[in-house]
Amino acid sequence: MAGRWMAAPAVIAEIEKDVVFYDESGGGVTFSGGEPFAQPHFLEALVDGCAVRRIHTAVDTCGFVDQSLLLHLSEKVDLFLYDLKMLDPGKHREYTGIANDSILENLEALARKRRPVVIRFPVIPGINDGGEDIHKMRVFLSRLGLRRIDLLPYHQIGLEKYRRVGMKYRLDQLQPPPAEHVQQIAAQFEREGFAVRIGG
Repeated sequence: MAGRWMAAPAVIAEIEKDVVFYDESGGGVTFSGGEPFAQPHFLEALVDGCAVRRIHTAVDTCGFVDQSLLLHLSEKVDLFLYDLKMLDPGKHREYTGIANDSILENLEALARKRRPVVIRFPVIPGINDGGEDIHKMRVFLSRLGLRRIDLLPYHQIGLEKYRRVGMKYRLDQLQPPPAEHVQQIAAQFEREGFAVRIGG
């Protein structure tokens, strides 16, 4: 494991060093992880610190968080990048080890509050990229009024990380999806009015 302990003011000081780049690009800070909501009070302190300095904030979350925490912080976060792997509860539990009911409920809660959300959908061959999977995803997101989606083609970047920490990588034989297949999925979303980006 690598890293160092830092207090919120020290992190904000590091963030401030790049303010000129945020101003020129129109960008800001993205809090990711791991799961940022695993340290909710620390996350809130950072979001508050950015707000004082008028720095745009995005939080990349898997949505497996306490809904009250999510909705409390949603009033302060400028954008949510919401990782949504699959809708089928059985497949979700099989491949992630947890149920997805609270994940879907949290996304619905953000949509009801009309918070800005970009869906981040990993395209994993043979697991969540079938015709029925994609159809259900389009219907679900359309019902929520969420029309921005990033398609993230599966890759093997994590394979070496798992080896280094002595963990088994369950998808080590899986290859990235063909670019044409990802483009076909993008076209299906675009035909129904979604703003689609591949990668991100």
